[in-house]
Amino acid sequence: MAVEPLAQKDIEERLAGLPGWSLDGDRLARSYRLASHFAATAMVVHIAQVQEELDHHSDLTLGYNTIALTVNTHSVGGAVTALDFDLAHRVEDLAPGHGAH
Repeated sequence: MAVEPLAQKDIEERLAGLPGWSLDGDRLARSYRLASHFAATAMVVHIAQVQEELDHHSDLTLGYNTIALTVNTHSVGGAVTALDFDLAHRVEDLAPGHGAH
């Protein structure tokens, strides 16, 4: 199935269902704060597992007790697609288990 870029209106509507996520240029973006560096590192590993399952990868930045993600779809010229929202929802689902906010 071909992946298509989403229209701006579709992106805005989908973002309404993802509190904390925003559009940063041509990417979906979200930062999380965690209790410690170890907790942040564990969440990065968990996100990496999800990315492998989806075969869709974000840019991840690990700080002392923070994680920042940005994601778009390279195969359609760096546009935002449904794949990006699938990944964002999966990350949102796992975040509470790591104590992320």
